[in-house]
Amino acid sequence: MTKSELKDKIKLLVKQVYKTTSSVNLDDMGDSNIELEAEKFPMLLKFPELKRVLVDLLTNQFEIFVTDIQWVAPKPTTFRIVLANNEIFYLIWAVRSWIAKVEGKKYYLLNLNEEERAVEAISRMLYYGNSEAEMTDDASLEAADTAETTASPGDGSETETEDVTTDTTTDTTI
Repeated sequence: MTKSELKDKIKLLVKQVYKTTSSVNLDDMGDSNIELEAEKFPMLLKFPELKRVLVDLLTNQFEIFVTDIQWVAPKPTTFRIVLANNEIFYLIWAVRSWIAKVEGKKYYLLNLNEEERAVEAISRMLYYGNSEAEMTDDASLEAADTAETTASPGDGSETETEDVTTDTTTDTTI
């Protein structure tokens, strides 16, 4: 076997080994769409431990209930979790574990009973929704109803005020 024959055999073997194994031609992709599963929250790619904590607190379908995850502080590493009803809670990375701050209360997720209380508090936030928005809507409707029923024109319930001017001039003689 000569040197040129050996080169030809190697070239032939390399072509066989590196031959395309895929039968999909990417140039002729007219009607078919290839969908790649992209992460809804890119923050979870940077912090995979955060995803585990969210799964513990909200189940593996947490993406339904969470609209945004924001990184709000570098030390201690703090994340703002925005729920579907615009309520928020915080997850703080401690040295040993995570701390969930829900409705102003801190729950150390290392303890099982505190993790359960955090889950209940988050569930309560999801259940009751955005209470401020509901209260403002109810208050405005209630105020409009009371204004209509208490002061209707011509029923004599209006009180008229009279302008009373008082004379405050005093004579001072020395």
